[in-house]
Amino acid sequence: MKQRIFALLLAVCMASSLLAVPAAAADTVRFSDVSDQDTAVAVETLRLMGVLDGYGDGSFRPSAQLNRAQFCKMAVYAMNGESELGLYRTVTVFPDVKPSHWASAYINMAAKGKNVISGYPDGKFHPERTVTLGQAATILLRLLGYKDENVGGVWPDSYMAVAATIGLTDGVGDNGNAPLTRSQAAKLFLNLLRAEKQDGSKYLASLGTARDTVLASSAAGNDGKSFKTADGSEFALASGKTPSGILNGRKGTLLLNKNGKAVTFVPDAAGSNRTVTIASCTATQITDTSGVKYTLKSDTATYYNGTETTWAAVFAWLHAGNTVTLSLDSSGAVTYVFVGGGSKAEAAVIIYENGSSVGFDAITGGVTGYSIYKNGSSAGLGDLRKYDVATYSSATNSIRVCDTRVTVYYEGCEPSPREPSSITVLGGMKLTALPTAAESLSKFKPGDQMTLLLTEDGQVAGAVEASGTSARGNAVGIVRDGTVQFLCGTAKLEVRSSQAAELDGQIVRISSNQSGVTLSRLIGGTGGDLDVDAKKLGGKALAESVLIFENGKETTLDQLTSGVIPSNEILYARTNWAGKVDLIVLGSTSGDTVYYGKADVTESTKTGELGTYKVRTLQVICGDGKTVGPYEIGSGINTGDYVAVTIGTRKIEDGTEKYVSSLTKLTELKNIPNSAWSGSSAVTVGGRTYRVSADVPCYNKDTGTWMTLSEAHAYASVSNLYVKDGTVRVVEVKHG
Repeated sequence: MKQRIFALLLAVCMASSLLAVPAAAADTVRFSDVSDQDTAVAVETLRLMGVLDGYGDGSFRPSAQLNRAQFCKMAVYAMNGESELGLYRTVTVFPDVKPSHWASAYINMAAKGKNVISGYPDGKFHPERTVTLGQAATILLRLLGYKDENVGGVWPDSYMAVAATIGLTDGVGDNGNAPLTRSQAAKLFLNLLRAEKQDGSKYLASLGTARDTVLASSAAGNDGKSFKTADGSEFALASGKTPSGILNGRKGTLLLNKNGKAVTFVPDAAGSNRTVTIASCTATQITDTSGVKYTLKSDTATYYNGTETTWAAVFAWLHAGNTVTLSLDSSGAVTYVFVGGGSKAEAAVIIYENGSSVGFDAITGGVTGYSIYKNGSSAGLGDLRKYDVATYSSATNSIRVCDTRVTVYYEGCEPSPREPSSITVLGGMKLTALPTAAESLSKFKPGDQMTLLLTEDGQVAGAVEASGTSARGNAVGIVRDGTVQFLCGTAKLEVRSSQAAELDGQIVRISSNQSGVTLSRLIGGTGGDLDVDAKKLGGKALAESVLIFENGKETTLDQLTSGVIPSNEILYARTNWAGKVDLIVLGSTSGDTVYYGKADVTESTKTGELGTYKVRTLQVICGDGKTVGPYEIGSGINTGDYVAVTIGTRKIEDGTEKYVSSLTKLTELKNIPNSAWSGSSAVTVGGRTYRVSADVPCYNKDTGTWMTLSEAHAYASVSNLYVKDGTVRVVEVKHG
């Protein structure tokens, strides 16, 4: 009797438990009424799979309730059963579902072919009745192989309890009698794709080949309808739909069908991926603009500029305002970093009137409630200026505005002047061009001078005349290993210029003349002392995303000691669009590069015109693994000394050469207890507070190895500090 009553209740519940997919625009990829990111991710995963879609007006209608026929269609697609529908189109299982009914094949297959739904006691199916959460959960548990004996006899409570235990109703609710909405259904089906079956196997494994991966870009390939994974592999989408970019940078499982095509991408459980805007970062930590700190390791896998590498190889290229997507483990530690928070921008809007938002609807797909960031700082419409470039990040629902421009001489383009996908300027600098740039670029021919308007990720959004307009070149960047990175966004540019070698580690202005790319070292700008505590420079406030470089390495305001840094230690300072200082370069005005480390001096004998003489040769071993030298030196420095060596470049008859322009022994502060430190950015000795370099090298004298500051503090309770210009440049520890 108990079984008969339960079967009757189950039939009723399943009868009202089907979700519908209304007629919709086939390639609606962003929905104007979906602002919740968890809902957006669930909808995108299922839309690509064909389980659900939006409406023809571009909306999704997340609060709309669902009926049995609709849910039945979704269930069939979720079980990958659409290829069998032909077997059930001409049969009649329920008297109120004739073959002419739009959902007859789905209903017949789910009821007769898969046995996951049944009708009412009156023998009818009632396809238009609404579905409750309890009914929907029951059907999906059937798909997972659960039977009455696995669950219990009280419906819907027993089924809801099991559904909650296996995570099927995570983020959906626990009221089994409430009508199910489209938003809840999307989350419910995403949880199904992540779930284990009753026998312990993965549900995804029953649908095809499941491949764990990180999604690098969901709009790769010539047609924009394929997935690109972090290892560079591309998989065409079986549905032929166009990805929206919402899943970009997320870690999860790619589902492939028997033909090797992508069915969909299932991101890891909600909360394991987070897209943030960087306020500062080090080799072991990311701090976002809301002050939240994320721990990671130097060898944490990181996807950057089309390549999977490590965090240690990337973090020095990142700065305030950059967006990253983080994969987190259960403890909140970062297990994977995707730089950019999504793939490169595919469309941009050039602002032609101050404060204008014209064109924003086109790049957002009608989504509202977005935030605006300009050069990494929070901004409003009133902060936008003519020739600014706006792109949209669906991962963060934000408009990203960039005012970076570079004045160049046009050399050529590919594949054609009418539809250029990339352009080259004199000097060999090559930039990607967005389709929206084609019209303005077509007005120029090789040899012309023009000013390129760039997106945050370094793509060309358009071009204007270099003279006669207010669009003057303003691009600045940092030179590292012959590569220039713009200090707006994460783009790196490869340049062919002899200056790149001469200016390694320097902050430069980028332009081009008729001889090629020109790199000019930045000196001057906004004047005045830097008041660290007041966050002002010469009376001007510092921007929230201010970039600070010291001797070619990025640091943060928190890592500068309290007090005032005099203007003679400030090489360059720039004021941004809001009148705030957004770039400060600390260091020597000579343009030479300064290295700090441990001296290794060797002596040898040479014979020349004046006879035999001794030669002393210096190498400096730096904490970042770099060795500087060898250079010939005089007396005064010995092996084991901690030194500051300044390397300059001078012209010689057949080119240039590097030489030691200055060499000094660092001032030693002995046996300083850990209690003297104020965090990792300052230490007070004898009443004086010394700044600590952001990446201060630490040497373990016992092991002969370099370590991080945190490791040095953990190893010994006291340390020897080596100081120059009020800053700790090297730390040495020894047990006991």
